[in-house]
Amino acid sequence: MRRQRRPMDMDGLKRQAAARALEEVRDGMKLGLGTGSTAKHFVDLLGEKVRSGMKVVGVPTSEATGAQAEQCGIALSTLDELPRLDLTVDGADEIDGNLDLIKGAGGALLREKIVAAASDRMIVIADDSKWVDALGRFPLPIEVIPFGLAATKAAIADVLTRHGVGDKLTLRSGKDGHAFVTDGGHWIIDAHCRRIPDAAALARDLNMVTGVVENGLFVGMARMVVLAGANGIRVVHRA
Repeated sequence: MRRQRRPMDMDGLKRQAAARALEEVRDGMKLGLGTGSTAKHFVDLLGEKVRSGMKVVGVPTSEATGAQAEQCGIALSTLDELPRLDLTVDGADEIDGNLDLIKGAGGALLREKIVAAASDRMIVIADDSKWVDALGRFPLPIEVIPFGLAATKAAIADVLTRHGVGDKLTLRSGKDGHAFVTDGGHWIIDAHCRRIPDAAALARDLNMVTGVVENGLFVGMARMVVLAGANGIRVVHRA
């Protein structure tokens, strides 16, 4: 039986991955700042560098990350002011051997994907439990417009069935028990796919559904992955 890591162990691994990614940051860079527990470590460590004199500008992928970055003293901007970034550093919920990802557990997938797409390079940081043979074990977040939800869910279910990944869908709830609302004012449907044979095709077909804003499949975007595990740091580059 695989021994479960203690929460402290996992948090330490995430910080190791964040520290390795920070080695890729150079003075004067324009950075996309990711969202989530691992990306939070990166922002903290980046803040230490900034307080030591490093000059960077960050574009946060969520309101939470923006607030954290401000507290850390990191200068912030937007994609309206900086339409092209040097580097985005973010976490992931799953990573496969092609360096394709599932992201969106924190509900920031739309802004995360916009920022990543506007970056010359994306580095993903994670503990090694996020490395999988095939995407799909982690529920796939799909950001949707609240209007017409039943019709949108039915269309999404049809797409999932055509791709052979099942059609189990769950509307994500917030802490108050009501539908979780993203920073963009949308809702999230989590699709329980089990195993996704063709992530690129599924992502394309999901985004063709009227009412879908974006999905959590990040295909062909990550250039480098930093995995921290019991045996240390492993860096994987896209072939």
